[in-house]
Amino acid sequence: MRHIHQIAMTVLVAGAAAVLQSCGSSRAEEEEHEKAAAETSAHVVDAFPLKKEQLVSNIQIPGELIAFQQVDIYAKVSSFVKKLHVDVGSEVREGQLLATMEAPELTSQLVTSESRLKSFEAIYQASKANYERLLETSKTPGTVSQNDLDVALAKQRSDLAQLDAARSASREITDTRNYLEIRAPFSGIISARNVSTGAYVGPSGKGSEFPLFTLVEQRKLRLVVSVPEQYTSYLRNQSQVTFKVKSLPNLEFPAKVTRLAGALDARLRSQRTEMDVINTDRKLLPGMIAEVSIPLSGDAATFAVPKSAVLNSTQGTYVIKVVDKRAVWVPVKTGSSSTEKTEIFGDVKEGDVLVKVANEEIRDNSDLKNVKQETI
Repeated sequence: MRHIHQIAMTVLVAGAAAVLQSCGSSRAEEEEHEKAAAETSAHVVDAFPLKKEQLVSNIQIPGELIAFQQVDIYAKVSSFVKKLHVDVGSEVREGQLLATMEAPELTSQLVTSESRLKSFEAIYQASKANYERLLETSKTPGTVSQNDLDVALAKQRSDLAQLDAARSASREITDTRNYLEIRAPFSGIISARNVSTGAYVGPSGKGSEFPLFTLVEQRKLRLVVSVPEQYTSYLRNQSQVTFKVKSLPNLEFPAKVTRLAGALDARLRSQRTEMDVINTDRKLLPGMIAEVSIPLSGDAATFAVPKSAVLNSTQGTYVIKVVDKRAVWVPVKTGSSSTEKTEIFGDVKEGDVLVKVANEEIRDNSDLKNVKQETI
């Protein structure tokens, strides 16, 4: 019995060992298969065929909104402010009276000039009548000498010249006196007032340091942008742009290019570009800083690739081309970029297969055994 028991135990141990050996063998085989599959998937390189397309992107450039028209209004003649008809924030029309000035000496000069004008008119009328009588009398032979007639004509012409001079002097004083009424040169809004009633103002000296008013046109604005040299080719006359301002972040406003400087600023190396902005609702104010979005429409004859396909290494900028299952580094230059793609220029042509995710682990002239090509 004891011998039979030992035989049974031996059989049981051998069976258990066989089962354990079988389990270990199958697990090792599974691990080898998983490792091989992982290595195979790790060596898969995604690639895509190169094709031409038009790349459309935008750049953001700061700009400034300024009034379409803005003028500082000064006094033409030395005078005192008699009455102000507007104040800061007043909306005025073209030709509207803004202020009335007072200069008593001009009133006296005007009265004097008018008196002199009437005097010269009377003198001229007398000399004219005298010449006409002599002329009529001279028709009878021997009554009036030719010399007397010439003297009378010369006197009439002299009096007429003095009358014209008096008229000119009177008109000059009248025009100067009209400057005592300050009127708006265009429709707009008063943004500043620097004087009060009774203040002395003049064209020079004390009282002329600051303008009486500052008038700005608010219903039409200029959007001024300095466009860097790199992007000047994308903007032409009548090009459409959009912009935003910080005070109204949820609104986007349109604008149209109307004026191009045609030359680069020597200091900034940028071109001054102006857009007209219609502001009838007056939501925008002169002086606001705008963020201008300028569309960049790329040339249709260029190549646009995913940004991940461009390798920026210490040696330069490259794309990796697949040639006969080998990696070839091709040096390129980049152009404009969008959110996902960028333009490339170099020794590439349509139909070339490029690696979608370029990195330095894919060495130049290395083997690419498992290339998965897809269309982007």
